[in-house]
Amino acid sequence: MDEKAKRGRKKGRTAEPSFEKALSRLEEIAGKLEVGDLGLEDAIALAEEGMKLSQYCEKQLTEAEGKIQQLVERMGATGLEPLDAPARGNEEEE
Repeated sequence: MDEKAKRGRKKGRTAEPSFEKALSRLEEIAGKLEVGDLGLEDAIALAEEGMKLSQYCEKQLTEAEGKIQQLVERMGATGLEPLDAPARGNEEEE
């Protein structure tokens, strides 16, 4: 167990899951909901948990994007290009 998790438990709080664990649980929930053999109460509880995990994962991704942007700016780059943008210098001339 890492130090952050230990400190969180000492303060009476539960430690937040890693992004990977949260995403894995979200995928598990989606699979269970897709099967459709749950009772209404269970489906609602899983849907609520899934929404919370989805919001948590989105927050983590937004924070990571911000950190990456800061790193790029510190390195002197002007910004990030979308992944689907053509590579510079490799564009075909028409």
